[in-house]
Amino acid sequence: MNKNKDLYKRFVTFISGILLLGMITGIFAFIWYRNYSEQIILPYYRRGNWVLIAIYCLLVWLFFRAYGGFKLGYLKKTDMFYAQMISMICVNTVSYFLISLIGRHFMEVSPVIVMSCVDMGVIALWTLLAGKLYFMIYPPRKLVIIYGSHQAAALVLKMSQRVDKYMICESISIDEPEEKIHELIMKYEGAIVCDIPAERRNDYLKFCFAHSKRAYIAPKISDIIIRGADDIRLFDTPLMLCRNYGLDFEQQLIKRVFDVIFSLIALIPAAPFMILSAIAVKLYDRGPVFYKQKRLTLNGREFYVYKFRSMIVDAEKDGKARLASEEDDRITPVGKILRKFRIDEFPQLLNILKGDMSVVGPRPERPELTKEYEKEMPEFGFRLKVKAGLTGYAQVTGAYDTTPYDKLKMDLMYIENYSIRLDLQIILMTIKTMFFPPKNNAEIDESVLVPKDNDKKEKSE
Repeated sequence: MNKNKDLYKRFVTFISGILLLGMITGIFAFIWYRNYSEQIILPYYRRGNWVLIAIYCLLVWLFFRAYGGFKLGYLKKTDMFYAQMISMICVNTVSYFLISLIGRHFMEVSPVIVMSCVDMGVIALWTLLAGKLYFMIYPPRKLVIIYGSHQAAALVLKMSQRVDKYMICESISIDEPEEKIHELIMKYEGAIVCDIPAERRNDYLKFCFAHSKRAYIAPKISDIIIRGADDIRLFDTPLMLCRNYGLDFEQQLIKRVFDVIFSLIALIPAAPFMILSAIAVKLYDRGPVFYKQKRLTLNGREFYVYKFRSMIVDAEKDGKARLASEEDDRITPVGKILRKFRIDEFPQLLNILKGDMSVVGPRPERPELTKEYEKEMPEFGFRLKVKAGLTGYAQVTGAYDTTPYDKLKMDLMYIENYSIRLDLQIILMTIKTMFFPPKNNAEIDESVLVPKDNDKKEKSE
């Protein structure tokens, strides 16, 4: 019965999304006809109005897709509401300027403000009702976890925070008899396979596949590298090619052009915030406004990263390099505000123009800390196959206390599946995280993190 219900999950989410999109578009159409259509210099005939409404509908769809606004059942209700709220603010702002452009002067803004308020009410009601209906149809999945060590406890804790999606009913060690493990897998809807040797893991994955049971796997570094592989179809024996050199020449060229254009444009709206930040830092303790620190970028090259100073002067006067914690007493009151909204990172737009960094990529790490990480994680240097970034996949999906190893996995997922589309989505998600920091659930569309040949795989989870 559950298998049959799963077949219609995408249909349910699609219909609910279409309903929300239709209501929001209808609100815009009402506001347009009532307040703007007759006020422009040359009023549109019927088709012109329809085209404008269609453009608005397209904008809503694009922003909702980018921010995860249609991910009913995937994101928490609050996270989905935040995503939709940010989307509507962006769409309605763009729409107002578009209407003013059509009207050839700044049109009255109050109808757009009213429209935005109504949109928020509709979205809140939809999130509440659609969420309840969804979880009535699709209750949490009952799972068993197969573990190899105590490290699996961290994953269990994280998944337990989403009781609306996952119910871990039992756990079993791989030291138990294989028949007993198979019996437990058949008892539940799926299995979580975590931290066990590759050969045993493959056996249980095949067992789940043979019996149409879901398998949730905590990937190893090698798994992530393989996910970015290309298929070779030159022979009658399947081959997969892992290129292992980061981005190719065309990707590097496109990415560099994008970085320069984006940085030059971003400096315009960022300039007022940078000026105010510089004044605030200076007035607080009369210390230096900027802070520079040696970091690593592509192929381990060292460079100096620029930031607004958010800590006290001589925060590391003892000479020991250490990461800042969330409640670090070295951070000044001004610095806390700058860090919360990521404003302290704005000077790195200059690093991007210089070519030291990219807009999107793994965050640059200090040489001293990199050496320490490599003692525990020899693969940590793999992230240096691309330029360091102002923002990255790990920054928009990870929490403040995400482990370095999990961040490394996220960075490698980005490197192995790079695309301009993924860069744009991470940039949009960065804007959201400036106001609503991520919790413990990813919000990037999985379709941009897997090879195109795998697009048919289920993405509802």
